[in-house]
Amino acid sequence: MKKIIRSPGSATIINAIATGYGSAFGIGLDIVCEAKTLPHSIKCSNDVGADNFLMELCVEKVFDYYNVTAEDFGIDIKTKSNLPMASGLSSSSASSNVIVKATSSIICEEFDLKPPGDFEIINMAIDASIEAKVTITGSFDDATASYFGGVVVTDNMNRKFIIKENMVDYPILVYMPNFYSKSGDSNPERMKLLAPLVETAFEFAKKKDYFKALNLNGLIYSATLGFDSTIAIDALEAGAIASGLSGTGSSFVAVVSDETIDDVAEAWSKYDGKVIETKVDNMGCVIL
Repeated sequence: MKKIIRSPGSATIINAIATGYGSAFGIGLDIVCEAKTLPHSIKCSNDVGADNFLMELCVEKVFDYYNVTAEDFGIDIKTKSNLPMASGLSSSSASSNVIVKATSSIICEEFDLKPPGDFEIINMAIDASIEAKVTITGSFDDATASYFGGVVVTDNMNRKFIIKENMVDYPILVYMPNFYSKSGDSNPERMKLLAPLVETAFEFAKKKDYFKALNLNGLIYSATLGFDSTIAIDALEAGAIASGLSGTGSSFVAVVSDETIDDVAEAWSKYDGKVIETKVDNMGCVIL
């Protein structure tokens, strides 16, 4: 038996670390998981050279949910990704989502069991990410933007939606510098110093003024984390609708139009690294 499932990454509108409230939207870069049954073992591998600990935790969460052991059943999980790791684009959330969904789909079909609900999948994925220490807040905003696609505004601490809706299908540019920044290595206490400013940005997000929120959040966290906010300002000067740091970096995103995409890409071409062209994702985590 085989299942193939994909889950997209997401870009930040509001980083939840400072206040516990966040906002994100799905982007077209994704992780694809191929899951196959095995006799009595769990095997995990990926194409980016990442440690398999998070992958294994995700599988174990599903096994525990269904009270299945490796003595009863085995699974082979392989992931392929065009989503940059440790870059602020929710690679951990996308990986956790896709592995939990793939594992649960295989087990349910094998044993004729009831599939878990969407939020049960998301909660298992978040719990695995917290246990693996790849997230600070649990990243409910990133996890749900990845799982459902579109744009979300969330209460991360209570894992609740404030807004969940599709987003206009804008082209998106990602500037990826030649270094990485793991969320779990960030200093949350430093980020919480600017919580009052982040709250102001979050008020824009709650009013669905997502682009003002993204711009302001990006400036705040760039200053706090030591990233060069000129990168975002250059994109805005070149015609971007919005631009800012995603997650805790190191990537910057720009929401653009068909008319300005080339100008923004050219503005970013002077920086070391690469510019990736993608788009808003409203599809989310799906079986292929």
